[in-house]
Amino acid sequence: MSELPLTLALMLHRAMRLGGSKRVVTARRDGAERHTWAQVAERTLRLCRVLQRLGVRPGERVATFAWNHHQHLELLLGVPLLGATVHPINVRLHSDDVVHVSREAEDVVVFVDASLTPLLAELHPRLAHVRHWVVMGEEAEVAPAFEGALRYEELLAGEAPLPLEHLPEVDERAPASLCYTSGTTGRPKGVAYSHRSLVLHAMGALMVDSMAVSERDVVLPLAPFFHANGWGLPYSTAFAGAELVLPGPRLDAVSVARLIERERVTLAAAVPTVWDSFEPVLREGKYPLGSLKRILCGGAPLPLRTILRFAEHGIVFLHAWGMTELGPSGTMARAREEGPLEERLAPLALQGAAVPGVELRLVDREGRELPWDGVAVGELEARGVWVVEQYFQGAGSEERFRDGWLRTGDVATIDGSGALRIVDRTKDLVKSGGEWISSVELEHHLMDHPGVKEVAVIAVPHPHWGERPAAVVVCQPDASLSLEVLREHLRPRVVSWWLPDAVHFVAELPKTATGKVDKKALRQAYAPR
Repeated sequence: MSELPLTLALMLHRAMRLGGSKRVVTARRDGAERHTWAQVAERTLRLCRVLQRLGVRPGERVATFAWNHHQHLELLLGVPLLGATVHPINVRLHSDDVVHVSREAEDVVVFVDASLTPLLAELHPRLAHVRHWVVMGEEAEVAPAFEGALRYEELLAGEAPLPLEHLPEVDERAPASLCYTSGTTGRPKGVAYSHRSLVLHAMGALMVDSMAVSERDVVLPLAPFFHANGWGLPYSTAFAGAELVLPGPRLDAVSVARLIERERVTLAAAVPTVWDSFEPVLREGKYPLGSLKRILCGGAPLPLRTILRFAEHGIVFLHAWGMTELGPSGTMARAREEGPLEERLAPLALQGAAVPGVELRLVDREGRELPWDGVAVGELEARGVWVVEQYFQGAGSEERFRDGWLRTGDVATIDGSGALRIVDRTKDLVKSGGEWISSVELEHHLMDHPGVKEVAVIAVPHPHWGERPAAVVVCQPDASLSLEVLREHLRPRVVSWWLPDAVHFVAELPKTATGKVDKKALRQAYAPR
């Protein structure tokens, strides 16, 4: 059998030859910037020359601090072609964490959007290890600290494309991309994806039982590239030879709806907060979304009311579960094809079955494997062809990886058909009177109340029971809620001792840099110990 290396060169070559005439669109303030995959490939090979001129060597890290646009895409492709590693830094990280991840990665060059230079200006002196700063984007002005920085387009204009045959040989197991976790339990941890894992993950996304990306699609990744490479969608779109639409920084519902309508998007992927914000757009019907065939939601389940609203417009909903360490795809849930609407949508309350290439198991506290019967509850572990086996630089690896399995930190059940149900995070369970209460299940039921916009359930200390659940709630506009109203809503759905003892109403929930609810901050505010 041929042993063709699974590297990003294979992916770029396919995009250039088979999808060369397909569009790559970047949303801009005044419209859109349009290229073809052939043009993106040509620019990427110019970028390779630029990186060589800047002295980037194989094994070194090149960072980005940017939104989703075609220049950022070129970096995701071009940096690994030279054997270096692209490191998309989360622009929402705390400044100390930005310094931490860049120092740990030893970034030699940083490519930054002009609009984001003010965020890095105060950190500039703390990032002395960076040899070159390169500014990208449509804005002409930058923060004063970056006035002497190099300019992306000027660098590309001065170089000819590096021929594909002149690219260095790169080991398929060499790191291609470095992404960091959200750091909810400490410092963010680095996850290095190899060329092989990125190619296999991209192939996996083309499968029918996964995202089913095809050359007929127009794909809109709303997950930022610093979130596990935009969930791998830029790579899978390139491999499929599909069209790609990049949103830039504007992710509000109206901007996204306009983009979907204008560019005839068929597949879009985002976290629940984006899709939940679409409810007014769908209700008003101002922006026709007839091209949109399916949406992917990852991070948490959406309320049934939101899923129903999309279903009324004929849009297929896919519910994914994963994590940075999984590359990120782990499972996929989809609706049934027959039966009453709500019955068809019922599977979307679960996380679905493992996608091809990923294996799951449940273990008890002693590490013994538990049955898939939909009843046994244990810690979820995963392994697979794109699942990492350790963290970058090894920090924290011993407690999270054992015998080739990743300890996800999720508590779950798996039924006989392989459908996964996340019960909770191990650190978020409420232990009341020696019994466990699932914060996730309470949140799921509370989100079904029409007056609840967002909710998080945390454990608060109790002198007799040890811990009791408390809910932190963001109300829908004009909703009138109270503790008793929410307890009455829950009574038919859970046992009485699961009912929250307290509710705190807030204007918004604190979020981590990856957009997840920051329960650590909520515990500090409402459950000091």
